[in-house]
Amino acid sequence: MRHLPEPDPGTPDTRSATRFLFWLVRKQWTTMTLGAFWGVVWMVSQALMPAAVGRTIDAGVTAKNSGELWRWAAAVLALGCVTGVAGVLRHRCAVTNWLTASYRTVQLTARQATELGATLPSRIATGDVIAIGTADTSNIGSTMDVSARFTGALVSIVVVAVLLLAADLRIGLTVLIGVPLITALVGPLLKPMHRRQSEVRALQGRLTGRANDIVAGLRVLRGIGGEPEFAQRYRAESQQLRAAGVRVARVESLLESAQVLLPGLFVVGVTWLAARLAISGDITAGQLVAFYGYAAFLVIPLRTITEAWGRFLKAHVAATRVVTVLALRNPLRQGTESVPADASRTGPAAGTGALADTRTGVAFAPGTFTAVASADPAEAIDLADRLGRYRQAEGVTLDGVPVDALPLSRLRRRILVADNDARLFAGRLADELTPAANGVHCPIGAQRSPGQPIPPGQPTPSGQPTPISDPLVFSPTAALHTAAAEDIVEALPEGLDSAITERGRSFSGGQQQRLRLARALLADPEVLLLVEPTSAVDAHTEARIADRLARARSGRTTVVFTTSPLMLDRAENVVFLVGGRAVAEGRHRELLATVPAYRATVTREED
Repeated sequence: MRHLPEPDPGTPDTRSATRFLFWLVRKQWTTMTLGAFWGVVWMVSQALMPAAVGRTIDAGVTAKNSGELWRWAAAVLALGCVTGVAGVLRHRCAVTNWLTASYRTVQLTARQATELGATLPSRIATGDVIAIGTADTSNIGSTMDVSARFTGALVSIVVVAVLLLAADLRIGLTVLIGVPLITALVGPLLKPMHRRQSEVRALQGRLTGRANDIVAGLRVLRGIGGEPEFAQRYRAESQQLRAAGVRVARVESLLESAQVLLPGLFVVGVTWLAARLAISGDITAGQLVAFYGYAAFLVIPLRTITEAWGRFLKAHVAATRVVTVLALRNPLRQGTESVPADASRTGPAAGTGALADTRTGVAFAPGTFTAVASADPAEAIDLADRLGRYRQAEGVTLDGVPVDALPLSRLRRRILVADNDARLFAGRLADELTPAANGVHCPIGAQRSPGQPIPPGQPTPSGQPTPISDPLVFSPTAALHTAAAEDIVEALPEGLDSAITERGRSFSGGQQQRLRLARALLADPEVLLLVEPTSAVDAHTEARIADRLARARSGRTTVVFTTSPLMLDRAENVVFLVGGRAVAEGRHRELLATVPAYRATVTREED
């Protein structure tokens, strides 16, 4: 039994949609070849059936020869058995080809989405990515499915043509001319169908993205009264998609009709010609039956050929979208191993954590607790993304080394950006909060024994915080306490062993924020960048978090992007951004007294 998906999907050919489809064929050439073989056997055995029936009539019934009758009857039975067995094996290979191509496409897309990381949403709409994992993979897989029947159809038409030419030249030439003619008549319908399917695919991706946005922000939309507006937009776009779908259906209905009508007319014509020849005595009764059988059988391969073309067009549209995603490159995937030794180390002792950005003019001293306030929240988010290298970070340095020169995997371990877009995953809450950094694992409920190193930021007996080189990370209990999230765990029926839903939907917005903060603290990064970590909690809880966060992260570089007075008041230093530049810096109370724009931003008053 074959296990799907494959461990390694491989490196696709993304130069064009057609090359990508052929690459998929090459990747599964064994089952594709086997499927084509059984498809040929399945179709040819059916093509030979009319000949065997005709011989049974002529050699057995007409000649009244019981021996020949039994012999050709046995041949008909054998062909029927071969058709049945070959049909089962062909179908098995076809389904395998379908699933393999679909799974491989999903694997490639998922791997690419992971590779693109934070740059994906700005380059590809969410709806397009979702549509690839649903409709596009199915369309690509169905092309691999029909390939076995398509090969058998081509070979069987050749076999029937040879048999007809051998029996009667006129009927044989009729088949040889008629089959390409029918295919040519269907051809003009394929181009408009391809164009309209491309239109539907684009609208489908846009509508899926709209639905995803509505679901993700439903609570916010209801809070600001925007749900009817978004529902109206979704309704309008869904009607556009419906209209486009109807246009595709019109062409598809014509194609389906042509697939029945044209082969049907062809059967009528061949049967009429054979009947005329039988009346004139040019062919026998058995041959007349055989010719009718050939004509009736040809409907199957002719419909298969037109069906295959239709599926290929759908697959080509789907593959175009897939290739568009797979051809993207992550602009952040740079950096080199040739960096100073201090910058290459990871973990608690990786460096001092001095972070600076020449473009905005901000610099964060190592081991300090700094707050960044901005009159425009988008500027603060942009700065956080640049400092964490989630977008182009020219001018940003860590310990004097440009972050663009650092290997991204190492940078991610040294700098953690925690914002409100982070997700809580389904499963045990304990699994979500169990720390694992630099190979150090603190099981849930672990207690520090006498003589055991004290977690970073906690006071030693001398009253001084532990050095940042201490390898012990936060315990879940300490992280939950810092994030003021103990009450969340206590309210759960099984505490940390309780299962949480996808995205933590069973928690309120404030509870999700506190759990995300606890998870970020457990990672214990050298530099922690928090974007509005308390925007959804009440003032009392926010004050406790601000006090505890400053103590817990003592000796570590921590930057909080916020305009909350409670958080700003606990910061050692506050940087004020205006127009993407640092225009003021100092303690919160000093800036309130001396910088009117800062005061207006923090107090929400008019300047």
